[in-house]
Amino acid sequence: MKKLIPVIIIIGILLIGGMWYVNTNNTLVDMKGQATKQWANVESSYQRRSDLIGNLVKTVQGAADFERGTLKDVIEARSKATSTTIDANNLTPEKLAQFQQVQSGLSSALSRLLVTVERYPDLKSNQNFLELQSQLEGTENRINVERNRFNDLAGEYNIKIKKIPTNIIANIANFDPLALFSSKPRAEDAPDVDFNFD
Repeated sequence: MKKLIPVIIIIGILLIGGMWYVNTNNTLVDMKGQATKQWANVESSYQRRSDLIGNLVKTVQGAADFERGTLKDVIEARSKATSTTIDANNLTPEKLAQFQQVQSGLSSALSRLLVTVERYPDLKSNQNFLELQSQLEGTENRINVERNRFNDLAGEYNIKIKKIPTNIIANIANFDPLALFSSKPRAEDAPDVDFNFD
């Protein structure tokens, strides 16, 4: 009987270690899965924006004397933005930076379009245009909310895989950190505003 005690202890330790491994692995799978699902929500919001921009461009094209260069910039930026996708399981900082860059290009082109519209009273009073503009504003807010939720979930997951002893299982099972959204370079700098109307 005394010879069985060390065997029982070893089996007990292996059983406890195995249960800990399975439990920790399942927790990491769940956390990464939640972050991945949230990434799909981010992409869905960007897709909604792209769809709205397509409708907005069609509405603006109806204004015969509208600047064609501005429309062309928006159409090209939209094309780049819709062609740049990231696999949720491969969210590297480099790929996320590329994704952010093309989305920022689209945001910039869209901003220029909306500023240019100010010179067209007929277009500014077009009910379809006004509704699309309002939906775009709401979608921009939704994008920000979805990105923040993604950052929250991915950040919790990233912290969890770095903590001891979870990091042992994360390394064994190849749980890599997820890239997070960050602000554009120099976004913390206040913009220069010139009220000189000369």
